[in-house]
Amino acid sequence: MPKYKDVIDLYDDNGKRIAKDIPLEAISPLRNNAIKRIASLTKRTVAVSLAGIEKSLKTGHVADALIKGKEIDIKLVDNAKKIAASVKEKVQVTPDDDTSVAIKADGKSLVVIVPEIRMNAGVEYTTGLTSVASAVTETIIDEFKVPMYKANMVKAAVWGKYPQTVGFDGANVKSILDIPQNNEGAGFALRNIMANHVVALVNKNAMQGVALSSIFEQCGAFEMGDAIGNFERSHLLGLAYQGLNANNMLYSIVKKNGKTGTVGTVVESIVGLAIDDGVIRVKETLPSGYKIYTTKDLPLWNAYAAVGQVAAVMVNIGAARAAQGVPGTVLYYNDLLEHETGLPGTDYGRSAGVGVGMSFFSHSIYGGGGPGLFHGNHVVTRQSKGVLIPAVTAANCLDGGTQTFSPEATSGLIKEVFGDMVEFRTPMQIVGAEAKKVAKKI
Repeated sequence: MPKYKDVIDLYDDNGKRIAKDIPLEAISPLRNNAIKRIASLTKRTVAVSLAGIEKSLKTGHVADALIKGKEIDIKLVDNAKKIAASVKEKVQVTPDDDTSVAIKADGKSLVVIVPEIRMNAGVEYTTGLTSVASAVTETIIDEFKVPMYKANMVKAAVWGKYPQTVGFDGANVKSILDIPQNNEGAGFALRNIMANHVVALVNKNAMQGVALSSIFEQCGAFEMGDAIGNFERSHLLGLAYQGLNANNMLYSIVKKNGKTGTVGTVVESIVGLAIDDGVIRVKETLPSGYKIYTTKDLPLWNAYAAVGQVAAVMVNIGAARAAQGVPGTVLYYNDLLEHETGLPGTDYGRSAGVGVGMSFFSHSIYGGGGPGLFHGNHVVTRQSKGVLIPAVTAANCLDGGTQTFSPEATSGLIKEVFGDMVEFRTPMQIVGAEAKKVAKKI
């Protein structure tokens, strides 16, 4: 029997129905194998820049330092097949496990997927990154007969400054996930993926970007204990309606307001839809004629508000083609929504609060970085969980190249290496297809 009464239809980024009459639990990270696979690949997939290592060794410029007299001139790119085979042999546990080593860009890069069995031998997600880094280091030293007094150069070219610094500064191995020491707290690993990375993974498809960001954010909610008991349904509704275009709501509202709409007309659309669907109703009409609304289902109202928040961003940023407007759009969409209904805005008011701080930090007086650098782990944006970062991702997908810190500048390797993986490129389709299978069991 289903745990919740909610039944939804799932639609893709073109407004086409993927799955009908799906129980809400079918899209849960606890039940949906497609979401589990996305989470698994996120921690198991590691990019190796053979071209970067080769250049570092040839110039002696390793770990952000130039070391004269210890240069090593070896052809790693030309020998990518040999290196890939050796790395696979070292990372693999059994011949039939799910290890994968793919050669990219004519040998300039490798994509290594570490087997689940190796990940399960430990408890930390960095097993993928460290296993690959060690395998690549050992492979280069062994295959190219690097003498012991220069072996440390290979280690530095691969690992960067680690362990002299906590981060892998200057490393030529890269994971989508940041190191645990840079997480704000327990359960923040999947929330610590910058918006620009997601933009690169989905090739700037705003709907798919919202879906992938929602999956990362809501999986994070389960990891940090937010989606337990009374709060689970609220997170699942946010994932369904905002992230996976449940009942085609997001697509329809954006299409309706796309040509001539504004943030204000999006508010009108979402409030009107909530009234028509019976999610909210008039509680009291004041002498001025102002209507105060109420709801018997606050989590569902929050999901509707979250849809409107992304729709407002798509309409507004889509018109400007400038992602810098996302904090202001988030703030004033929720401000208008709260004044229109008397009900709390997205994430029960937290998204509006984040909009204030984010505008200051992204491009105002402080100006520390563009919207593409933000993620759910950032000190400014971490307070709104699940439904804020998908809107930021949508804005960056629709940006027309106005950012100093563009996806091309920050996430080029992510796109090159991971951009053709269907789990990351079209999450709406694969999660929807899996939801059909789960629905039958539920």
